[in-house]
Amino acid sequence: MLDFSRPQVLGILGVILAGLLFALPNFLPASLVAQFPSWVPGGQLNLGLDLRGGSHILLEADPADVRRQRLEILEETVRAELRQADGGPIRVTDLGTRDGAVTFTVREPADLDRAVELMRGLARPVGGLTGQRSFDVEVRDGTRVVLTPTAAGLAAETDSAMAQAVEVIRRRIDELGTREPTILRQGANRIVVQVPGLQDPEQLKALIGKTARLEFKLVDTEADPAAVAEGRAPPGSQILPSVEGPPVVVKRRPIVTGDQLVDAQPSFQDGLPVVSFRFDATGGRRFGRATQENVGKPFAIILDNQVISAPRINEPILGGSGIIQGNFTTESANDLAILLRSGKLPVELKVIEERTVGPDLGADSIRAGALASILAVVLVAAFMIATYGRFGVYSVIALVLNGLLILGIMSGLGATLTLPGIAGFVLTIGAAVDANVLINERIREELRKGRKVVTAIETGYREAFRAIMDANVTNVIAAVLLFWFGSGPVKGFAVVLTIGIVTSVFTAVTVTRLMVARWVRAARPAALAL
Repeated sequence: MLDFSRPQVLGILGVILAGLLFALPNFLPASLVAQFPSWVPGGQLNLGLDLRGGSHILLEADPADVRRQRLEILEETVRAELRQADGGPIRVTDLGTRDGAVTFTVREPADLDRAVELMRGLARPVGGLTGQRSFDVEVRDGTRVVLTPTAAGLAAETDSAMAQAVEVIRRRIDELGTREPTILRQGANRIVVQVPGLQDPEQLKALIGKTARLEFKLVDTEADPAAVAEGRAPPGSQILPSVEGPPVVVKRRPIVTGDQLVDAQPSFQDGLPVVSFRFDATGGRRFGRATQENVGKPFAIILDNQVISAPRINEPILGGSGIIQGNFTTESANDLAILLRSGKLPVELKVIEERTVGPDLGADSIRAGALASILAVVLVAAFMIATYGRFGVYSVIALVLNGLLILGIMSGLGATLTLPGIAGFVLTIGAAVDANVLINERIREELRKGRKVVTAIETGYREAFRAIMDANVTNVIAAVLLFWFGSGPVKGFAVVLTIGIVTSVFTAVTVTRLMVARWVRAARPAALAL
């Protein structure tokens, strides 16, 4: 147990050195760390919302909005499938959304069975359960087909929309350059967002609260102004508010949507902030073809069902790129570009709770945690040295290295330290010396039996190692379960605890054994004062 080969010694020292290098940036100013060469570790420990301060908001999706969007998508899908049906298009009338269902009337009775089978083919299974479909298909009044979304289908759509919303929100916050946001689903239709270091919740709400549903639609220039004034739009068109003035009547069917957008960047044109955009190949072709066929006509750029701009098509816009003009500031142009790049939210989210955590509270927590950690180290060190002498000194050195290794590993992983994480850190300090206590007490027992110094030390480390591993394996299992079933701060506690267990076994067993072996080899003591 006390024999170490040269590669083993170099490996142990290499691990310690790497941990110290990764921990070092946390003790230096950020300005100095920024000047490090790229090959030098420069990651600093991220502080959570409870330590650094920041913004916390709770978002809620309206299931009715999910249902409405599902019906709109279903209506467009039905329209396209009827046109492209095998055996020729199926002609229908009155295709639209009524009373929470999509309905249409088949013109030719001979096409009714074909239409019903086509619609049933569109009703996909939900959750892999036999008999559960996304919508029901039924025939009323002989020729009218009604598609009604099922409860299981709506639940699946809501779950999918919320999962997608979490990822969209994460991308938007990452665009701000803010590190380590906490974004968690709460229940079926809520999302918790915590952004450390961001003290402006209004900016956060403006950024993630918008659905960013971008559409390009043709303006219906043939709409009757009198009917529009009464709120009535022609069939196939809709009335949308405009930021530039009175409402605008646009065609319901979009030329192209933001789903086909591949990039959006803030820029300037004629000294004014604008947003330049670029479509993918398919979107570029559709946009180019539409502008070629409608030269001289206006088209609307629509964001979240509001017309941002309605320019006239003076010439075909080819190449799949263009510019969105509006009453933008530099900041609003940048925010819009972020929204468009990160993709649209699949559902509208409303803020139902918000709060800002000030950095002063976090600073108090850090001071209290640091004080607790220092006191823990000092008291444990005093106890170990007073009880075990030289071997207690080795334990204290291992304890300090353990703390630095935890810090280095967390910095290297980009982990976030929260207040429960500090509690986990303090807990590992006490637990770290437990292994040394077991080892030292076992060595004492062997010495009382009359064994020689080297034999007592080897036996003490070997026999105590079994108990140490059993205890720490059970602790790791508990920490893994906390991480698996917990959320937020509980996960932070579990991460720190797991890292601390691994590093404490390494330092308390391997590192102290190396120090003891070196001392025994050099001093060759005939007896131990232990």
